[in-house]
Amino acid sequence: MKGKMGSVEKHYYLMVLPALVWLFLFSIVPMVGIIMAFQDYNPGLGIFGSEWIGLENFRYLMQLDDSKQVIINTLIISSGKIVLNLLVPLIFALLLNEITQLQYKKLVQTIVYLPHFISWVIMASIVINIFGYRGAINTMRSWLGLEPRLFMADASIFRQLVIGTDVWKSFGFNAVIFLAALTSINPNLYEAATIDGANRWQKTWYVTLPELKPTIVLLGVLGLGNILNAGFDQVYNLYNPLVYSTGDILDTWIYRLGLTNLQFSLATAAGLFKSVVSFVLITISYVLAYKFADYKIF
Repeated sequence: MKGKMGSVEKHYYLMVLPALVWLFLFSIVPMVGIIMAFQDYNPGLGIFGSEWIGLENFRYLMQLDDSKQVIINTLIISSGKIVLNLLVPLIFALLLNEITQLQYKKLVQTIVYLPHFISWVIMASIVINIFGYRGAINTMRSWLGLEPRLFMADASIFRQLVIGTDVWKSFGFNAVIFLAALTSINPNLYEAATIDGANRWQKTWYVTLPELKPTIVLLGVLGLGNILNAGFDQVYNLYNPLVYSTGDILDTWIYRLGLTNLQFSLATAAGLFKSVVSFVLITISYVLAYKFADYKIF
């Protein structure tokens, strides 16, 4: 019996081995590059030959006005995404759950799922065609006698545009979690509420939402770990220099520092700062998830 168990375990390890090799090559080995954050990196001298300057890059980073602005932009955009990507899928799942016609329900689910599987390269083109100067929105504005508006170049609304399009793309897929949680609610609770004279709204408020509370709390606290991830793919494909003041986030700023301006050490310092803060927030989020939702990964 022990021999069979040992053989099964070996097969499991062999199955995981490709993933471990991939993790080592693409996640562990590149971490050597973190050294550049503490150097005045010179490509000609390489990582191990460049001058060591300690925390100077981090000090300079914190003194830049751009760094403060991109952190603020990142926090605003990511916070909006976390909150709305929790509320909108929840509301949608509750409404969809009220539909009794199964075929219509499946049709609606399929339609709202589709945007999730479209890359931001394609989705950005769709968004630009809708909100562009000659897009659908401005066409309808012209029908109403209004002047066209440069939505994609308006810094005052760019954050809202980013958050709104991200919710549009993701809410259908995110609702799957809530739909799964709804199926686990004991039907006897609804029967008891009906006997007590509760209407649909009261059943939702006093039965459904309390039963969904652990799921809502869990997704909310786990979202805290992504507070500095505002969506590089989306912002990079939508933004332009005219909206840098409100749309530039940490990831896009680091990209421009490192690959456009060739400030490798400064970009590495900014990336390391983001990674450390994200690690701390992820740790806190898992502690909160265990405390309030009894969720743990080990």
